[in-house]
Amino acid sequence: MFDTVLVANRGEIALRVIRTLRRLGVRSVAVHSDADADAPHVRAADLAVRLGPADRSDSSAAETYLRADLILDAARRTGAQAVHPGYGFLAENSAFAEACTQAGLVFIGPPPAAVELMGDKINAKEAVRAAGVPVVPGSEDGSPSDEQLIEAATRIGYPVLLKPSAGGGGKGMRLVRDPAELPAELAAARRVARTAFGDDTLLLERWVDQPRHIEVQVLADTHGRTVHLGERECSLQRRHQKLIEEAPSVLLNPSTRAAMGAAAVRAAEACGYTGAGTVEFIVPGGDPAGPGADDVLDFFFMEMNTRLQVEHPVTELAVAVAGPDGPQRLDLVEWQLRVAAGEALPFAQSDVSFLGHAIEARICAEDPERDFLPTGGEVLLLDEPSGEGVRVDSGIAPGDRVGSLYDPMLAKVIAYGPDRPTAIRRLRAALAETRILGVTTNTGYLRRLLAQPEVAAGRLDTGLVERSAQQDASLLSSPYTRPGSVDLLHFAAALLRQLELGRADASDGWTDPFSLPSGWRLGGEAAWTTHRLRLPGREPVTVSCRMTTSGEIESAIGFSAAASPDWEVRLDGGPVRRARATLDGDLLRLAVDGLQATFTVASERTADGVVHWLGIDGDAWPVHPFDAIAERAAAGTAHHGTLTAPMPGTVTVVKVEPGEQVHRGQALLVLEAMKMEHVISAPHDGTVDDLRVAAGAIVAMDAPLVTVTAAEDPSVPAEPLPEAVR
Repeated sequence: MFDTVLVANRGEIALRVIRTLRRLGVRSVAVHSDADADAPHVRAADLAVRLGPADRSDSSAAETYLRADLILDAARRTGAQAVHPGYGFLAENSAFAEACTQAGLVFIGPPPAAVELMGDKINAKEAVRAAGVPVVPGSEDGSPSDEQLIEAATRIGYPVLLKPSAGGGGKGMRLVRDPAELPAELAAARRVARTAFGDDTLLLERWVDQPRHIEVQVLADTHGRTVHLGERECSLQRRHQKLIEEAPSVLLNPSTRAAMGAAAVRAAEACGYTGAGTVEFIVPGGDPAGPGADDVLDFFFMEMNTRLQVEHPVTELAVAVAGPDGPQRLDLVEWQLRVAAGEALPFAQSDVSFLGHAIEARICAEDPERDFLPTGGEVLLLDEPSGEGVRVDSGIAPGDRVGSLYDPMLAKVIAYGPDRPTAIRRLRAALAETRILGVTTNTGYLRRLLAQPEVAAGRLDTGLVERSAQQDASLLSSPYTRPGSVDLLHFAAALLRQLELGRADASDGWTDPFSLPSGWRLGGEAAWTTHRLRLPGREPVTVSCRMTTSGEIESAIGFSAAASPDWEVRLDGGPVRRARATLDGDLLRLAVDGLQATFTVASERTADGVVHWLGIDGDAWPVHPFDAIAERAAAGTAHHGTLTAPMPGTVTVVKVEPGEQVHRGQALLVLEAMKMEHVISAPHDGTVDDLRVAAGAIVAMDAPLVTVTAAEDPSVPAEPLPEAVR
């Protein structure tokens, strides 16, 4: 075994690897950008080395985690004997794997030749086809031109899927149903592939409608033994990004499972694979009841990921190998290390079996109510779940700032149970207990997705997530923001602000009653206190509240933030309602007309005042103070045609110049963040008068980007605004 291992990654996967290194007694080395200087993986490691230019601060991936030379130098400086690449960044870069070997380091992964072969999806398909593994019909040339790809699409038929040959993780993939859209989609896919992977080679495959995405975990040593560790179902996706993964798949019978596992082993052996890897298959949609007891379903090879997968904890929890003391679960990172150190696998295929069911949810910094646009901010409060059958792999800590430089995934919550219904119930409960305030996430949405009837029944396919949202938009929003329920959020925010106005007792034990926010008045009812508030994406409201506890001065003096007085509350001059509120640390317990709820709370001071965050059942919202006068003043200075950033990110392309005439719907610039590309289009015909950004600029959410002054001639009919390309 190695003495020192450098982890060439960040976030939750770096922490995951470091935990196993510590358990095995191996010294760990972290690397970090300036933005990650105090990140959890840096604090957890035994040593850490800064990455980035020596003469300036640049935390972009291109100048840090993708700089192989800096990572190799860090390994040399710290005496590391091996490098674990994690996933993403350089994990599937054959040149980096070869550079490690040339530097005398062990690359904890497959041989460089295997990485290169399977990293080229075109050649990978040919290799596995020769090994007898079924593949999806598609383009066949090694580096096809746009014309060749268009010709291939015509030959195999639409719809087709464009994929970067050197890529992975769904980045740059484009589904094209209309032949007229293919040229534009080719340009967009090549641009993303060039930026993300440094290689704009594309391949094209026939798209299978309503497919299921099922992958097989393989493990191979350097002594000639390759085994598979069963399958994972990854069909719950959005824009080709996995959301929920589980094992085993409810679709597969023993015959199909054995056939798919054997095909995965052949694919791994075809490229001389060693270490942990994943072979991904697509299963055409068919009978929802699945195959008969002895039938083997059709399945096709998609690609092989020559690294550890994000969803590897599902296999670790659901699969066991026979041992002298009974079934034992595996630590896949440990076996990556042991295989890289030359150890042989001590078990055979016949020793591997499923033991229960595991399911994982990926928590990402994105807003389901805003079409899953990336978000960001400071983690003000973090409370992660625990308990029987629950595991959390997280990469964040309170005080961390989530930006747009890296992947949006913050953590994974995994649940295990003796059967699928138990595992799903545990995961939904764990997501309800996951509290992240300061950054909007998809946690609550994932919890609602798991409750969908099709998910519960196992009737899955890769389009289910998007179809479900189209059929039932309420899936994207919390029950607490729906009509009739959102009032509770407003009352909670107002009473939280009211309670925080309470003063602590003076040092001599006496409190001036007139300094208390009790609304006390001599000889009359307590006065109303008014709070003007706004939830994101909603109109501002006015909430009035007053204490109805005894009007005695002694009662007012007894009021404190931890007290629980009775209140009357009123929304926008509506009916008066009775409430009771208790603030205990970061928990606000609120009852309105007998309906009780407990919110997790946090606050942050901004230029517009104190913003309060409320969280419940995995969802969270910032509640902003609303100043009508300031709002009108800002509206008066803002230009009608000014377009702002819908998400924090980087401007990758600017397509116009100041003074240029544009038409409604014309693409002006492209904004990219966290694997998402968003096109900013002209809202009307007009002239570009104020271009505030250039390519490469990093912008915050709502930052002004460009102003388009409307044309005076309204005679030209406006065309429909095209949907943003992502």
